[in-house]
Amino acid sequence: MFKIGIILPSLRLPWKEGLAKAAELGADGVQVWTAGGELDPANLNAAGRRDLQGSLERHGLEISALCADYGKSFADTAQTGSLIETMKRQVDFASELGVYVITTHIGVIPEDPASAGWRTMQGAMEVIGEYGDERGVCLATETGPEEPRLMREFFETVPNTGIKVNYDPANLVMAGYDHLAGARELRDYIVHTHAKDGVRGAGGAKEVPLGEGQVRWREYLAALAQTGRDLYLTIEREVGDDPVGDIAKAIAFLRPQIGR
Repeated sequence: MFKIGIILPSLRLPWKEGLAKAAELGADGVQVWTAGGELDPANLNAAGRRDLQGSLERHGLEISALCADYGKSFADTAQTGSLIETMKRQVDFASELGVYVITTHIGVIPEDPASAGWRTMQGAMEVIGEYGDERGVCLATETGPEEPRLMREFFETVPNTGIKVNYDPANLVMAGYDHLAGARELRDYIVHTHAKDGVRGAGGAKEVPLGEGQVRWREYLAALAQTGRDLYLTIEREVGDDPVGDIAKAIAFLRPQIGR
C-alpha cells in the first residue's frame, strides 16, 4: 500500500550523491526536481537521460514523481500560455521515464467559480489534464493554499482524469485546515503525498521534524488507505540544519507505521 520516498532536493546534495544517500537510508524511491537545474528536461540530453535512468537502476530506486513547481499561478492569464507549454514538456519527459505523477503548485484556487481567474485556471487544467491523459501522466497539485473542499469542487469542473492531488498534511496543518478531513474530502484525487510535519499555534506556524508536529499519523495513514491506491509517502524536509539526519529519523518513524 505505502512506499517511502525522499524528495531529492531535501537531501541538499548533488543529484547523484543524493541517489546514493537515498538508497543508503533505505528509501524505495525519490522525487526528482525538474523545474530547472540539471534534471530539467530542457537541460538533459539523451545521454543525460540514460545516465539518470542508469543511476536509479544501480541504486535500486524508482521515481515516485517529478516535481515541476515554477512558483507561478495558472490563474494568471499573462503567464498561463507559457506554463501550459512548459507542463506539456514535463508530461513528455515523465512519459519517457515511465513516471505517472508530476507534482506542482498551480496557484491559489479562486473562491468564485464565476471569476476570470477560476475560468483561466480551469481551462489550463483541462488542456494539461487531457494532454497527460493521452500519455498516461497526471499533474498533481499540492495541498495547502486553500481548504480541501474548494480544491475538490474545482477539480470536479475539470472534464478529464489527468488532474490529481499531491497531498501534504503539514501544509494543511500550518494553514489551519483539518488534514484528516481533507484526506477524506480529496480521497478520489490523491495519487502522491509529501511526508512532512508541522505545527500551528499562537506563535505562528512552522515545519518540524516528522513525528514531532500536529499531523496525526496513525489516523492520517488510515485515511489515505481508504483511497485504495498504492501511495508514496515522499519525505520532504525544507528547513533544519541536519536534513539527512532528519530524513533518516523520518524513515525510522514511518516504517513501523506502514508495517514494512
